Amino acid sequence: MAILQYNCHTFLETYFATALTNTILVPLNYRLSAKEIDFILRDSEARILIVQADFSSKTPPPESRPPALESTIWIDPPAPLRSTDLEYEGLLASASADPLPPRGPGDEAVAQIYYTSGTTGRPKGVMLTHRNGTLHALGTIAELNLKDTDVWIHVAPLFHLADAWATWAVTWVGGTHVIVREFNPQAVIDTMVREEVTLTNLIPTMLNLLIHHPGFEAYAFPHLRVLLSGGAPIAPETVRKIIEGFRCDYVQTYGMTETSPYLTLSLLKAHLKSLPPEEQLFYKAKTGREFIGVSLKVVRENGQEVLPDDQEVGEIIVKGDTVTPGYWKLPEETQKAFKDGWLYTGDLAVIDREGYVNIVDRKKDMILSGGENIYSTEVENVLYQHPQILEAAVFGIPDPKWGEAVQATVVLKSGEQTTAEEIIRFCKDHLAPYKAPKGVAFLDQLPRTGSGKLYKKALRDPYWGKKDKKVQ
Repeated sequence: MAILQYNCHTFLETYFATALTNTILVPLNYRLSAKEIDFILRDSEARILIVQADFSSKTPPPESRPPALESTIWIDPPAPLRSTDLEYEGLLASASADPLPPRGPGDEAVAQIYYTSGTTGRPKGVMLTHRNGTLHALGTIAELNLKDTDVWIHVAPLFHLADAWATWAVTWVGGTHVIVREFNPQAVIDTMVREEVTLTNLIPTMLNLLIHHPGFEAYAFPHLRVLLSGGAPIAPETVRKIIEGFRCDYVQTYGMTETSPYLTLSLLKAHLKSLPPEEQLFYKAKTGREFIGVSLKVVRENGQEVLPDDQEVGEIIVKGDTVTPGYWKLPEETQKAFKDGWLYTGDLAVIDREGYVNIVDRKKDMILSGGENIYSTEVENVLYQHPQILEAAVFGIPDPKWGEAVQATVVLKSGEQTTAEEIIRFCKDHLAPYKAPKGVAFLDQLPRTGSGKLYKKALRDPYWGKKDKKVQ
């Protein structure tokens, strides 16, 4: 069963219903094109599609519908309905009052298939089992001290695990779900205040837009105990502004769709809580230490662990009961992703003596210029300190002399002005000169994937002739 819907109570109902009825749920990104959605429906062999009427133009027409698709269940249905169409609320009203089965299909059965955004090629269906979801929910309850007094606001899209994991954990402890249909800074702020929200997980883009929203300083969030950030790296300067603006605790998270998602949290170990605030921030802004139930290592190309010196860069590899059994109908891709039982994430990081990792880049985003490795995250962190810059992205472009050159694309804060030369000079004041951008482009907004992550490929492609750069 697939669902194409905004954040809504029907999304939660569908998660719960499929979990109890031995049905695999395929959450669909409603920002995808009709062609992309058609591919996922065909690849997943979905038999039923639950869809909001706003997305009727993205659903397959009767004459070319995927062969496995038997019926479409409409939320706020268009008129007239086709013979194979059903209406969501009408089905609920006519449903049997008999209780559902007391247990689901079993721990090892697939519960959901989440399709990757496809930014680097063919979308892959990540299978997550009931065991994956159950143990991740229990882990978040323990790590975040979730309880029945907690109020969670669903702001990030429920088709993405950055938010969807809370469906299970918050319900398990008897907490309250508050849902915002789509991200709108003013609506989110107002809802957080009105509903006395205690915690949520937002992607860095959303948090950055909230703290820079006009009039944000006038709001108070006395019930908010912790904000989590995940789905993409975040600059330490942004972390500082989040803590100061929301006046609550902050936890950086890191994970993947393949891992349910959390792999690390920047929760402080007990002995680190006695550090001065500035030193605590140093750890809070890191990617974090390993999530409960997860085994994590940072390794060299030969598989040996890097030194825990916060300097040597390696790839993060993980294993545990929250890790996917593999990709839907792609055994070769599954085999490529795992080695000796470890999932190779493709994320490059350093690790310190306390066991806190810090991601420096994706393998494919690392810039190799004149024989030097330059990590885009390091340069972006400096750009976020610039007083005129709202958002920034850094990537490599072809250079006849150096192989690759550092290119920055920035969005300025409303009403602000600056020049490329001034930004480059600012970076050289804070970085080794070879790490500073050689060029700066200005945009009104940065491209995003459907889940809200920065879509660097769209920025990089024009420089590489629409062909993504080769991974070193």
